[in-house]
Amino acid sequence: MFRRKLPVFPLAAILVGWVGLAQAQSEIFVCTDADGRKVYQNTGSSNGCRRLDIQPLTSVPAPKLPVAAAAPRAAAPPVTPASFPRIAADTQRVRDGERRRILEDELRAEEDRLARLRSDFNGGQPERQGDEGRNLVRYQERVTRMQEDIARGENNIAALRRELALPR
Repeated sequence: MFRRKLPVFPLAAILVGWVGLAQAQSEIFVCTDADGRKVYQNTGSSNGCRRLDIQPLTSVPAPKLPVAAAAPRAAAPPVTPASFPRIAADTQRVRDGERRRILEDELRAEEDRLARLRSDFNGGQPERQGDEGRNLVRYQERVTRMQEDIARGENNIAALRRELALPR
């Protein structure tokens, strides 16, 4: 009869689990069976058993927090140092206007790109190109890429519109 040796890791895990039991005044014995395998048990009744001498674990409780430190405090407003550079209101308005113009340009470009993609997509039946007439897999891959590009364009447009709707 073929028997497999038990791996060391599960035995170590069992031993660690039994360490907690050892603190509860139980004893652990390591016995060797007829095939030479180690067996862990709580009684040492058979020959070839020896008692494990396990030292109790030392545990230290965490220190208690003072009552004042335990209560949550209201967040203090951020303090800006006096040396922190300030931007004039007119300069900030110009920067905000430029930022808005850039976002609007990006939105227009993305809408144009999406319109071209939808036109090429042709309602799910784009025209076949090159050898796609004979190669259905290549055609289906292109259709899938087109669908992904359309979804990405729609997401980009939604994100740009959200950004433009933020009050500045």
